[in-house]
Amino acid sequence: MKPTLLILAAGMGSRYGGLKQVDELGPSGEAIIEFSVYDAIRAGFGKVVFVIRDTIEEAFKAKFAGKFDDKIQVEYVFQDVNTAIEGVTDLPERVKPWGTAHAVLVAEHVINEPFAVINADDYYGVEAFKTIAEFLTTRASASHWSMVGYVLNNTLSDHGTVNRGICSTNEEGYLTDVVERHKIGRADDQKVYFVDDDGSSAEVSDKAVVSMNFWGFHQDIFPIMRAQFIDFVAANRENPKAEFYIPLVVNRQIQAGEVNLTVLTSDDNWYGVTYQADKPIVQTAFNKLVANGVYPSSLW
Repeated sequence: MKPTLLILAAGMGSRYGGLKQVDELGPSGEAIIEFSVYDAIRAGFGKVVFVIRDTIEEAFKAKFAGKFDDKIQVEYVFQDVNTAIEGVTDLPERVKPWGTAHAVLVAEHVINEPFAVINADDYYGVEAFKTIAEFLTTRASASHWSMVGYVLNNTLSDHGTVNRGICSTNEEGYLTDVVERHKIGRADDQKVYFVDDDGSSAEVSDKAVVSMNFWGFHQDIFPIMRAQFIDFVAANRENPKAEFYIPLVVNRQIQAGEVNLTVLTSDDNWYGVTYQADKPIVQTAFNKLVANGVYPSSLW
């Protein structure tokens, strides 16, 4: 059974100042998503599922609808602020979305096979897709998940701070912990810091392995994630900013001894657009990849 690629594309893009999911960054006007889909197709994925908001549906489909339907099965699902999840009938009113794990849950009804999860606005690299496709095809199970890890230094922006999941692993290469850190950036002393929950700053090694939200899961994660979401909502009814992140689910299962999660390291360069100032850097990178023969001059 071919794995599925789940692309989280419902983000607001507030720091970018526009709909970066469809912004033209490739030499023939491709969005970052298109490079991910192209890499997934040649790595052996059989389906791509886009998680989008209803307010961007028209612009999103105008950009992508029909572009690669003859090469891979395509599905669309919707995540809005309070998209209902089975078992949660009374979501509290709020403005902020429930987070990345909630975005995964809204796709449960269209995924029945091992699947990878990525962000729409991140470029992960050719080998990363090959590596995780091999894992999902041959090794994924209800008790064995995976993620692709990147070196923090290679994922920083020169134009502002970023959020990253800082990872710890054991001698077997299994993830032992992933902690979401916010406002990570390089300071004047060239050291890298993040802002802690209490507002103070703390240093982190620029060699740390980080999660860029490139996960490999077995489909049996859905009932686990749903049960945790029910508990999360009950515990955070009065906290309109609480977000149900994928690492929360992962950490809980690891700490309970229910899952081993293999960290698949990638030597690929990561590129992403958090700010408008990141755009020319990513465009230059894609031009070089095309010039070096990694991609054709026009993907489709």
